Amino acid sequence: MERRKAILDAAEALLAEQGYEAATLKATGERAGIPIASMYHYFADRYQVDAELLQRHLSELDRLIGAAIAEPGAQTLREAVDVMVDLLLDYLRRHRSCTELWFTGRHATIDELVRAFDEAQAERLWHHLVEQRLVPADTPLLALLLAFEVGTRLFDTAFRRSPNGDDATIDEARRLVTAYLETYASEEAR
Repeated sequence: MERRKAILDAAEALLAEQGYEAATLKATGERAGIPIASMYHYFADRYQVDAELLQRHLSELDRLIGAAIAEPGAQTLREAVDVMVDLLLDYLRRHRSCTELWFTGRHATIDELVRAFDEAQAERLWHHLVEQRLVPADTPLLALLLAFEVGTRLFDTAFRRSPNGDDATIDEARRLVTAYLETYASEEAR
């Protein structure tokens, strides 16, 4: 367990400091003080390291989103979108390794983790918005799934434009997602 943690910590540091391309399995092993031959005992390839590290980030994001939803302060749909965007943006800005994996290191396993995370969070947010009466109960879950898909793509664009997430693109993401979801909301929830 200690060696696996050392490998993941080394990969996280390399991703944060030097970016996705630099965080090879060999470089990660060197950083962790583990010979490359031994690295294969713990991880079959770099993609397994990436997936486990991203899963660590997604678990933390899930916890943070759960805490934000548990103490709802949003009175309007716009405020609810802002809470979600601000939380994700803050996390990604503080954890470059997550940003590198999510937007740069795309491969089938990472894509599946991101898709599953987005779907779970969209469903969670749909339930929350219905409970808070910010959208009617007949709002299709598909609307939230699409909002998350669009949001993820715009965050991708924002982090390609700037390592800290281009503010103008993030603002457009807020506008687009809010305007779309408001088509389902009552007048009071807008």
